[in-house]
Amino acid sequence: MKIKGWKIKNRKLHKEFKFKDFKETLKFVNKVGKAAEKQGHHPNIYFTWGRCIIDIYTHSIKGLSEKDFALASRINKIK
Repeated sequence: MKIKGWKIKNRKLHKEFKFKDFKETLKFVNKVGKAAEKQGHHPNIYFTWGRCIIDIYTHSIKGLSEKDFALASRINKIK
């Protein structure tokens, strides 16, 4: 399964998002956090001024599952 803009890197779904400033990045990160909490599946999120990197994988199986792709798809709709 492919989700637009996401790559598989080290057995994780990986995507970088770019924003105009820190405030917009933080706003996006907070929305991702709410979506992840709602889905009960939590990505690794790294962010700084104008940039957010998200890695998604299922810890219990040390790889990718349907939940990972569902969350990536949901995150794509946030931006």
